[in-house]
Amino acid sequence: VRGWNRRDLDALLALYSDDIEFRSPLAVKLLGDPSGTIRGKQALREYFGKALAAFPGDLQIELLAVYQGVNSVVLNFSAKGRKAAEVMEINSAGLVCRALAHVYTE
Repeated sequence: VRGWNRRDLDALLALYSDDIEFRSPLAVKLLGDPSGTIRGKQALREYFGKALAAFPGDLQIELLAVYQGVNSVVLNFSAKGRKAAEVMEINSAGLVCRALAHVYTE
């Protein structure tokens, strides 16, 4: 959350493994790929860069809750008042190796 609010791409990427698989509804829109899937850290860097550019100014990300699982976490947060959640699988090195982003729909 701090990395996003600081718009610090390097801090964000430090949390992810080189072989990350990341899926997001926002990726569908920003990348024009109906699968919404990003594979690999370099591709994730490019996607996060596009996401930051698409939302200039203060992102206002607020962590609402963290749910811990076995080798996974769920982060519930809001960004500019819009609710979202991410399911993150953690590898043996403590890095996110798979993430699934979800947005709240009414």
